[in-house]
Amino acid sequence: MPRFRFPALVVSVLFLASFAAYGQGGDPGQKANTQPAAASASANSSSDALSAAQAPPIPSDAPHMLRETRLQIIRDFETQLVYSRTSFPMGTKGLQLKDGVITPNGRQLEQMLVIYGPSIKPGAPAHISFVRIRNDYIHFELNGGPIRRQKWYQRIEISGANGPAVTGPGNTETNNPHGSYVDLYFDKYVPEMTAAQLRQLLYPVLDFNARNPEQAYLDTLPPKVKEAILAHHVLVGMNREMVVHARGKPPNKVREKDGDTEYEEWVYGAPPADVDFVRFVGDEVVRVETMKVGGQKIVRTEKEVILPNSGEEKEAQDQPEQGPSKAPSLRRPGEDPNNVPQPPATGASPLPPPPPPDIPQPNEIVAMQ
Repeated sequence: MPRFRFPALVVSVLFLASFAAYGQGGDPGQKANTQPAAASASANSSSDALSAAQAPPIPSDAPHMLRETRLQIIRDFETQLVYSRTSFPMGTKGLQLKDGVITPNGRQLEQMLVIYGPSIKPGAPAHISFVRIRNDYIHFELNGGPIRRQKWYQRIEISGANGPAVTGPGNTETNNPHGSYVDLYFDKYVPEMTAAQLRQLLYPVLDFNARNPEQAYLDTLPPKVKEAILAHHVLVGMNREMVVHARGKPPNKVREKDGDTEYEEWVYGAPPADVDFVRFVGDEVVRVETMKVGGQKIVRTEKEVILPNSGEEKEAQDQPEQGPSKAPSLRRPGEDPNNVPQPPATGASPLPPPPPPDIPQPNEIVAMQ
């Protein structure tokens, strides 16, 4: 019986073809476990959000942060997009965060925002541009920080034997009105922690899980205000920014004066539809008037929402009670108040001291001679 001999090249081609066919068919179990890249990315993001929400607290006896953890946190947080949960003032003074309390807060923060203006508003996106870990705090710069950092070529200095030193081009520090920073302080030192725990500590000022600015802004509001904005409803007590999120920018504005009070009304809608008149005094809604299609008029003036200001309340609680102001005195601190001249027992006021004797000056003596 004749034998057929296949060349080695034909055998190798058949083997590769069968291996490719098996690879395309694959193991059924392995094929069922494969997922699209988008699905895996969404699963990872949801797991990261879940881990950040359920991150365990940092133990009180946690050791100092390791060098490997420092490098990992810097790599994870730098250039990351976040959303602001509070207002950052413009200028070189940023915010400080310790034990969930933001400093400055309350009236002090409002005064800084009025004087210097806001650098980052609540709900606005921001990039973490620089992270520095110190002994007892972590420094996070947002949108480039309050001062523009110099490039490497701007820090070069060239000097000769007798000539002056020449610096790189543009070697000047300039303010960055769009940048700010936040310092996260700890009691004694920066402890060992995970990235999820650090995100949870920064949640009062930065939101790492929001998907858009609108969601980030709504998460900073009380539940009643959030529900009203989602329903496009204006409540008495809202501010201008809340009304804009609820109804959008007004097509018409009217400025009037009621006695000594100046106000501004935003008009939404036009006949034959319902028309809403939202009245502002300062930054607060004080009156909402709705004219229905049938001619019915609905007016609301009672405050329906009171915006919380926990920072101001805490600041007032932390301040000690001030006693009655003391009368002005010329005595030095610590001087005995009883060691002062007393009036005579007769009740008559003491006579004023006599004037000093008129002593002639040297010029007058020479003239007399």
